[in-house]
Amino acid sequence: MSEEILGKVRELLPALRERAQEAEELRKVPPESVKALQETGFFRMLQPVRYGGFESHPLEFYTAVKLIASACGSTGWVASVLGVHPWHVGLFDVQAQEEVFGEDQDTRISSSYAPTGRATAVEGGFRFSGKWSFSSGCDHATWVLLGGLVMNDEGKPVDFRTFLLPIADYTINDVWDTVGLRGTGSNDIVVEDVFVPEHRALSMLHTARCICPGQDVNPGPLFRMPYGTIHPYAITAPMIGMATGAYDLHVGATRERVRAAYLGEKSVEDPFAQVRIATAANDIDTAWWQLEKDINDEWEHAVAGTKIPIDLRLRARRDQVLGSARAISAIDRLFESAGGKAINQGSPLPRFWRDAHAARVHAANDPERVLVLYGKNELGIQVRDGLF
Repeated sequence: MSEEILGKVRELLPALRERAQEAEELRKVPPESVKALQETGFFRMLQPVRYGGFESHPLEFYTAVKLIASACGSTGWVASVLGVHPWHVGLFDVQAQEEVFGEDQDTRISSSYAPTGRATAVEGGFRFSGKWSFSSGCDHATWVLLGGLVMNDEGKPVDFRTFLLPIADYTINDVWDTVGLRGTGSNDIVVEDVFVPEHRALSMLHTARCICPGQDVNPGPLFRMPYGTIHPYAITAPMIGMATGAYDLHVGATRERVRAAYLGEKSVEDPFAQVRIATAANDIDTAWWQLEKDINDEWEHAVAGTKIPIDLRLRARRDQVLGSARAISAIDRLFESAGGKAINQGSPLPRFWRDAHAARVHAANDPERVLVLYGKNELGIQVRDGLF
């Protein structure tokens, strides 16, 4: 089924490419694009089979994301974020899954995972409030996943949970006006003292340990994969796609370009241009090959039902943040080599450049924090599961 979805996604790319400027102007992905992606089956790739999903290999999902982002960075970003959330919901208690997917298996969920919300325990659940930024694709969703700290009677945090709320319990504030990822509609979410039942509040401690209540009804290998790999790579995959789209544009333009400032020299014959192309291609390929290896190595453990080693999980996070950096490096190199026409408003190459740099500032791409954890582990300093 995944190959069929990938085929349909490839057929959509010209239309997504054509709508990239429209996405920027709307400040959100055009509804036609979301509908078309839904019809391919893309949003069900990581959804539980029990709710009409396909439980695809994560690498197939990331491949689809890379393709989409190679046509339009904003659409690829939103597709990846909305597309990974059915997997996360599949880790929740079955009652929560039923509430989300029981009546509509095409339900979409946005998110903002930063723990800016505050929750207090009450009978049967929590009272929950807060304000969150950067909920990409929220205009196309009717549920949201929000990060929050559970506070005790002394006002101190005792747990970090993800809270799952229906659209009736939150407000979207339209504030998104940016230089990059402009078409993602990553608006603010506001929650004012709502009740969230216990079954819709999942502790990050459970996700970090890969032991969640949803596994009781979703026993397949997909739901034994680590949150700290699946979610961060959902940020890096579209960035690699953006770099791929920029690369294809640049190579095509270089074949035709004549450099006026260099006495009419053809760019295709410029050895320095050739070196930049080769180096950018290496960065893109390396980022993707490491993603492939990390996902496949973890998948083997998930299929076998064995615990995924900390060393492997840390390697995946190391490669993920460096993969994002390699995508940025490739796009920078291509942009710098593209000449003056690349800075024209509405041109696709600067859009990829802006989108990728906006994606770079996502918290999942904080390299120092991740690389310190990797280094500690290599030096024999204990690293706890809950840190990533």
